[in-house]
Amino acid sequence: MTLRTCRGAGLLAVAALLLAACGARPESTTGDVPHGYVEGAEETAEAQSRLVVADADTGAVQVLDLITEKTVPAGRVDGVRGILGDGRFGYLTGRDESVRVVDSGSWMVDHGDHVHYYRAPAREVGVVPGKEPLAALSDPVVSAVSFPDGTTTLLDRAKLDKGSVAELGKIVRRAHPSTAVPYRERVLASVAEPGQRHARGVRVHDRQGNPVAEIAAPCPELQGQAVTRRGVVFGCADGALLVTEKDGTFTGEKIPYPRQVGPAERATRFTHRPGSATLAAPAGERGVWVLDAARRTWRHLETGPLAAVNAVGEGAPVLALTRDGVLRAFDAATGAERARTQLMPPEATALATPGIQVDTTRAYVNNPGSGEVYEIDYNDNLRRARTLTVSGKASHIVETGR
Repeated sequence: MTLRTCRGAGLLAVAALLLAACGARPESTTGDVPHGYVEGAEETAEAQSRLVVADADTGAVQVLDLITEKTVPAGRVDGVRGILGDGRFGYLTGRDESVRVVDSGSWMVDHGDHVHYYRAPAREVGVVPGKEPLAALSDPVVSAVSFPDGTTTLLDRAKLDKGSVAELGKIVRRAHPSTAVPYRERVLASVAEPGQRHARGVRVHDRQGNPVAEIAAPCPELQGQAVTRRGVVFGCADGALLVTEKDGTFTGEKIPYPRQVGPAERATRFTHRPGSATLAAPAGERGVWVLDAARRTWRHLETGPLAAVNAVGEGAPVLALTRDGVLRAFDAATGAERARTQLMPPEATALATPGIQVDTTRAYVNNPGSGEVYEIDYNDNLRRARTLTVSGKASHIVETGR
């Protein structure tokens, strides 16, 4: 039926209704896609958490689906000795010090008032030029991979999502342990003075790497970073620097340590549940710093010889794995130990450094001496909910899809 044959059915003011009644489709809607649509991916109602797992002996990389417990191969990285994650991709360092990128096929997109979850097949993506990355962080447009020579490579996230590595730009500074964080349509990057081996503050760049502003608050010997809902945290010799944005203006606020802290005890490697404002970092060999970015406070926890640590979030425990293979839960507010469990034999932590990955309901701890990954219910006295197994060894892990 055409518009001509049903013209007498109503007035021009309700032409849209007439079109619907007559079965016509306006040309302007032909290209419309559902909100949140991602080509080649399946949208789901809940998080599709996965682990990227690498075997240090064989170099085999696998992706473990935490819902189905199935694994799929995702390439090989000869002599793999480290892994970083940005919520979807794993960035693996091998014997040749190159950076291999693996797409876990699981991610989320946070729109603030709602979240979209996606799943797709896992796959190898390619190689990022550079040696031994210190950080790999992303937003929907750019992925920033930072290196010890002061260089950060900015990757086109849309092309990375489609399976190829392409540069948007570079940030080049004096050689130092560099970091760069995509945040609020800009990239926050460490900056070092001539002749200095460490960064002294933070500069704001556009997504092609061009400097556009500088954070006035200093951050001497900057090392370590974390993205929270309260802003971006950077570790400094005298505490932490919290960088926030309002109406396009970036400002920094210092959160000083509660006491004098020596170089070996500084917080330089932050871990936390994605989105949380409670951070944990090793404080030397026998303790942990807990930073509450919302309240601007630090707390020091005595843990004993430390293997790994992570913070679940406000009102939830800080999880510390000590060198004796015992997993401990500490109250972040008081520092009291609330629970403990012998998770693995002490010799497992001597072979390689395990990690603790945390999401909204569970924690995952790898046993680097075996193919086991332990799923921990941290709200139930550290109960071992599942023991997940991969072929070979679970030497390095990172969680995605959260």
